[in-house]
Amino acid sequence: MNFYLSVPDDQEREPGDGPSIGLILCREHNRLVVEYALRAMEAPIGVSSDHLSLPEALPAELASALPSVEELAPGMLDPDGNEDLDRDV
Repeated sequence: MNFYLSVPDDQEREPGDGPSIGLILCREHNRLVVEYALRAMEAPIGVSSDHLSLPEALPAELASALPSVEELAPGMLDPDGNEDLDRDV
């Protein structure tokens, strides 16, 4: 993560910009992995948890503005990066 944040800070940051921040999204909480992964980091780091908000929980006006799975599927790529036009939705 440090590498991926250092490059834009060095190459893209403009005067007055703050340092880049990184987000690591994990499927499950594992405190031991977090402790070992961040042990040698000297920069300030925040660790938090979040929960999935299901689309049913969105207000109707927001939910209606989002595309459906059927609308998104034709543009999705398979794991090899190829267009997956035969994907079952």
